[in-house]
Amino acid sequence: MRIGILTGGGDVPGLNPCIKALVDRADEEGHEALGIRRGWAGLLNYHPDEPIDSENNQNCVEVLDKYKVRRIARTGGTWLHTSRTKPSNVKAEAVPEFLRDADWSADQPNKDYTDHVMKVVNSVGLDVVISIGGDDTLSYAERLHREGVRVMGIPKTMDNDVFGTDYCIGFSTAVTRSVNFINNLRTSTGSHERIAIVELFGRNSGETSLIAAYLAGVDRAVISEVPFDVTKLAHFLAEDKANNPSNYAMMTISEGARMEGGEIVESGEADAYGHKKLGGIGLTTGELIKEISGEGIIYQQVAYLMRSGAPDSLDLMVAFNYAHMAMDMVLKGQSGRMVALRGGVYTDIPISMIMQGRKVVDVGELYDIERYKPKVRHVAGMPMFLS
Repeated sequence: MRIGILTGGGDVPGLNPCIKALVDRADEEGHEALGIRRGWAGLLNYHPDEPIDSENNQNCVEVLDKYKVRRIARTGGTWLHTSRTKPSNVKAEAVPEFLRDADWSADQPNKDYTDHVMKVVNSVGLDVVISIGGDDTLSYAERLHREGVRVMGIPKTMDNDVFGTDYCIGFSTAVTRSVNFINNLRTSTGSHERIAIVELFGRNSGETSLIAAYLAGVDRAVISEVPFDVTKLAHFLAEDKANNPSNYAMMTISEGARMEGGEIVESGEADAYGHKKLGGIGLTTGELIKEISGEGIIYQQVAYLMRSGAPDSLDLMVAFNYAHMAMDMVLKGQSGRMVALRGGVYTDIPISMIMQGRKVVDVGELYDIERYKPKVRHVAGMPMFLS
């Protein structure tokens, strides 16, 4: 078999170990691994009428073996690079030159190039495509599955929000980074006797903010799922600061959070999946807290630092195991499945399940909506990361 491997969406620690394990296993079993560069963009930009080693196509795909990937598991990011390309929704400026026929117009609406992607899959001779990504990347894999392409999904996202699995590659390292940065920030916050607002990634799910706050022991946590009253929050933090012998307070906030009656803070053009760039709610909140409470603030976006650097041991473990599970199913001839952790057990689910719901914080069980704090009391029977 020729097995295609791609990573899409945001990078997370653990992608490279997953790629390495997939390539090593394919090599051991006598199959060929082909790295698809820049996520689905690699298949969109591949010219099926040119040889695989042409200058254009070498930038889209690369034959991999265990020697090429022998060192990549030691680093973060994705060796294959990534993008947020969705071949079923391509903007005019992103259409490759060779696909611009006589009827093509720069003014035309976004176009679906799935037929081209399927032609490329056949031209390259891919027997299966293993897609490592979040909801968006995996949703296009599900589309290809419905079109008859053999696909396998591996969930990754810092937000841990892919529906159908308790765990996604990258989450543990992101939380670990966040806890470390929060605790390091205590020295400056305490020295200046201020209130620190730490903004963390998290579009629809506030799990990163909640769990980081819970583990770092911060005073308050604002999550994506619960709109907040900034005046009430400011009074809570001023009280927290006054009650702290070191005269400071700290809070976390999800980038996807919003104030009561307000909107999510986002900017720029929507990407192919309909998402604009998030970020800035922490700064807006901090300025209002300063105005309401009269206290000095420190605003810190952890942002890409959460997803930078090498994975921790848990993400290494899950990345390797997800890869072997995916390869087990490929070797058995299966398709349209996603590997998962459910109830602490490795398993697999139909990839279509990711479309059937949205994974969010169990607010009633884990969050105090009145006081904006983690409320973790009863953990028996819950997943390791509580959601």
